[in-house]
Amino acid sequence: MFELETTLLILLLITLLAAFGFEFVNGFHDTANAVATVIYTNSLSPVPAVVWSGFCNMMGVLLGGIGVAMGIVDLLPSDLQVGLSAREGILMVMALLTSAIAWNLGTWYYGIPCSSSHTLIGSIIGVGLAYSMLPNQAFGSGINWSKAGEIGISLLVSPLIGFTFSALLLILAKKFIKNPALFREPEKDKRPPAWIRGILMLTCTAVSFAHGNNDGQKGVGLVMLILICSLPTIYAINLQSDNYKELPALVQTIEKKVNKPDLQIETHKLTAVNKNLSNLKELLKSESNKNAQFIRVEIANLIKSLKGSKNQSPKLKEASEKVQSTIHYAPFWVILAISLCLGIGTMIGYKRIVVTIGEKIGKTHMTYSQGAAAETVAAGTIALSSFFSVPVSTTQVLSSGVAGTMLANDGTQNLQMGTLRSIFLAWVLTFPVTVALSVTFFFVYRLLFL
Repeated sequence: MFELETTLLILLLITLLAAFGFEFVNGFHDTANAVATVIYTNSLSPVPAVVWSGFCNMMGVLLGGIGVAMGIVDLLPSDLQVGLSAREGILMVMALLTSAIAWNLGTWYYGIPCSSSHTLIGSIIGVGLAYSMLPNQAFGSGINWSKAGEIGISLLVSPLIGFTFSALLLILAKKFIKNPALFREPEKDKRPPAWIRGILMLTCTAVSFAHGNNDGQKGVGLVMLILICSLPTIYAINLQSDNYKELPALVQTIEKKVNKPDLQIETHKLTAVNKNLSNLKELLKSESNKNAQFIRVEIANLIKSLKGSKNQSPKLKEASEKVQSTIHYAPFWVILAISLCLGIGTMIGYKRIVVTIGEKIGKTHMTYSQGAAAETVAAGTIALSSFFSVPVSTTQVLSSGVAGTMLANDGTQNLQMGTLRSIFLAWVLTFPVTVALSVTFFFVYRLLFL
């Protein structure tokens, strides 16, 4: 059995608690995006709204898969993870979590809708950069830049999608739906008509589930990053998977199907991978962190090469997916713990951001149609992003969607520019601030614990 020294075990437990804390903060920071519309249109009272949203967030995590989670893990290159000691890996994750939680709490305290996704990505990139500043490291080598670029584009584009499509949807609704009740401000303390209430509750449910599906996976990815770095002999490879038992045979299948001009994989490399996999049990029995991480890197590099294939046969594609499943996974207890943290966090501390979304983006009260349009676009955008395994910001999509509907409803005179400036400033500053914070915490923790 692999044992950790006492100090390392304490650091591991602190880091896991911080990861769960981040997801808890994510819950009450981002929940307002889903419940603001139903609260401000009197469709639901605050308590049942946040309880229902919390439940839907939990279900989104439990049923959402792990594609986005693995995108978080892959932001730090597999090669870097091999070079880290267990303590270094834990300290890196501690630094990025401290940075992310500090910025999330700060923006929440001032009632500024801020992207937890943006915060987390900036913090991860910060610790990757910090590691590359160490002696004998190439600057920038601690980041998977292709994955960072892919995620960066999604974070930049998603607010534009929220703003534009929410405005267009409201304009189309005005053109084709002739029921004036949908476009009126809610009467104080009066429930909307049942059909309108049903639409708004449905969109709230969709956004909450989609948020859990996408943002919850980021918490799963964080915990897996901690476990892979600190306990690689247990968590670097899914030892309980049936595909793990078939790894040597699967790699042999890939080797036979490789079309060298297409895949650019050298046969001798495949043979070397297969040899190591054949001895996998013996290597892992040695309880060597390096062995487990090295095998994980070999599998990751193999999958990366296979993804460059233009024409894969069905058998080759099936074999490569099975191989990938041995390193792209999360134990059920991790998914369950994150779902509970996100769900419980959703039920607490929502009020500050709700007020900003509901009252401070537009000068007039949110109408039923505005709430439905903004949430419909947000739910669709987040769900599509999860399908393509790309992290996206619920906060950015929905707050920009509300702004889009306010603009479409009454023009720029209906927008509170001070609030929009604060949101935009937070959006612009999040990345550089979290990068700087995580770099600082990384070096502070190294001085304290290494």
